[in-house]
Order: sequence, then structure tokens, then C-alpha cells
Amino acid sequence: MNVAIVKSNSNIEIKNIEKPLVGPGDILVKMRACGICGSDVEKVFGKYGQPSMRLGHEPAGIITQVGSEISNFSVSDRVFTHHHVACYSDDCHECSHGNETMCKRYYESNLEPCGLADEYVVPEWNVKHGGVLKIPDNMSFEEAAMIEPLACCIRAWNKFTRQKNDSVAILGVGPTGIMHALLAKLYGFGKIFCLDLNDFRLDFAKKFETITIHSDNPNALEQIKSETANQGVDIVIVSTSNLNALKDAINFVRKGGTIVMFGVPSKGAKVELDMSELYSKGVTIVNSYAASDFDTKEALEKISSKQINVSQLITHKYNLQECQQAFVHAKSGDNAMKIIINN
Repeated sequence: MNVAIVKSNSNIEIKNIEKPLVGPGDILVKMRACGICGSDVEKVFGKYGQPSMRLGHEPAGIITQVGSEISNFSVSDRVFTHHHVACYSDDCHECSHGNETMCKRYYESNLEPCGLADEYVVPEWNVKHGGVLKIPDNMSFEEAAMIEPLACCIRAWNKFTRQKNDSVAILGVGPTGIMHALLAKLYGFGKIFCLDLNDFRLDFAKKFETITIHSDNPNALEQIKSETANQGVDIVIVSTSNLNALKDAINFVRKGGTIVMFGVPSKGAKVELDMSELYSKGVTIVNSYAASDFDTKEALEKISSKQINVSQLITHKYNLQECQQAFVHAKSGDNAMKIIINN
């Protein structure tokens, strides 16, 4: 079977390997669709700051084999599979404090060999701890591949308080940036500002009744202030790995507002901040990393109920053999939003 691996910096190899063995508590899934995430692109072209270098953590597919001890899943079930699952033990300091994505077991639970493969094994731990969700017949595999990124966004939104008609600025409107905009609309936000350097993505964001501003616009702060009674926005979501956006976020947010660090910075990335300004404005900075299976369940419900239409974000599809081309395309962002690998 074929699997995509990071061969060297900027290069992906499609390698033929033996099909992984299925243990008594495992399931084998034939990948039908898997999204390319910004963190995947960072693994190939950048300096990824997290432990795993496996590609593809947004897969959905069909179960082709179940272990002898499996009773709640069957061959031919259509499923979304989460790549990491926490322990949720009362003895786990991280899980008991609501930090499931910091759990040691979360990092240890992986799909084998990864999501960007013809088939992959979901380990017993993931199966037993809520890492496999059956998807309804009215949900396409491409939509199911969007469950994980939407879940990451939902987790971020659950980390701060908000009120109806609040304002938000989203810095970086790639696929997850647009998802943040869709959630803002769903949650009744008044004004939604979208900032990016990519003109295609700014034009794309206009479809959702947002206020778009080019990130290089020297009047960006003036425009945001003029639209918010000279206060600034209530929430800023930094949905880009470019840490210069954090400086903009401090300028754009109102006194007492919240900045959400969502984009994945490169390993070793540093930024200089005027801490006196941050302190005097009373700004709260929260970080949101990945998603738990609580978040994926909520994302599945929002997609299946059509509260969030993720299919409109998919602009390009490639097959597994075309991974290198697909990743280059995702890195450039050339007329692209969400790119899906089909199998």
C-alpha cells in the first residue's frame, strides 16, 4: 500500500509499504479523503515545532477490517478518525484541568502509518476513547475530512467569553480563518474583519459578509477603529503562523479584549512585544492547540446539521500520488482555500 512521508525538507515521497497489522482492538480504515492542514505544510516546508512528523491528520474513510474484540464498529462503516485521543483520567493533571490536548497519551496515540495512506490502522486506544465517529450518509467524505480543522476552531472559541454583536478580527483567512468567520456569524457577531496578504482569500472572505482589509494596508487600524466606535475589536484571532500578526493584534484589540493564538508558529519563532502596552490595555492572550474528541463531536454535529457549510471551502482535490503537487499548491495558496487528497 502507498503512504506519503516527509523524505527531506520540501520533499514528499510516496512509499510502498506492507499493510499494517490489525490487533484485536484495532480497526483498519481505507482513506477516502484527507485534508491538508497548515501544520502539514509546515512539516514539509518549514520548521515544525511539535513532535510528530506524520502527514495527514484529517482523514475519513471506510472500515475495511475490524479486530476480533471490536463490537461497536463493522466493516463498511463510514467514519471520521481522530489522530490523537487523551486519557480523560481523573489522575491526569492536564485532562482534569480541561487541557486534554496537553495529555501525554494524546501525543502517544497515532494513526499507523498516518492519515495520508491508502489504508491506516486506528489503534485500540483511539477506538476505546472516542477517536472514531460514524458519519451520516448525507455527509461526504470530503466534508468529514473537515471535522478536525473545524473542531480545532471550536475549541479555540470555547476558550473565551463572548456576547452577541461582539466584533472580531481574524488575521489570516486560509481555511481555518474562514471557519472562524463562519463560527463568528453562527454565534451572532456583529462585525467580522478579515485580514490577509492573499487577494484571492480576501475576495473569498467577502462571500460571508465580512469586512476585508489587506494586511499591508497602512490604514487598517484606522478603519477598524472607525468601525468599532474607536474602541477596537473585542476578539482578535491570530490564524496565521506569522508572528508579526501578534503585534497587529495588540493594536486592533480593545481595552480588556482577548487575543487568541491559533496559528502554528515555526520552531524557534520569536517576536518582540511592548509588554507595557499589553499590560495597560488589560489584554488577555489565550492559546488554543489542536482538538479533543469533545470538539470533534461538536464539529460533526455542526457540519451534519448544516449549521456550518464546510464544502464551500474546498477549492481543489488531488489524489495520493499527487501529494507533492498538492502540498506545493497549499504552500503557495495560489487561488486556493482548502485542498483535499482523495483516494
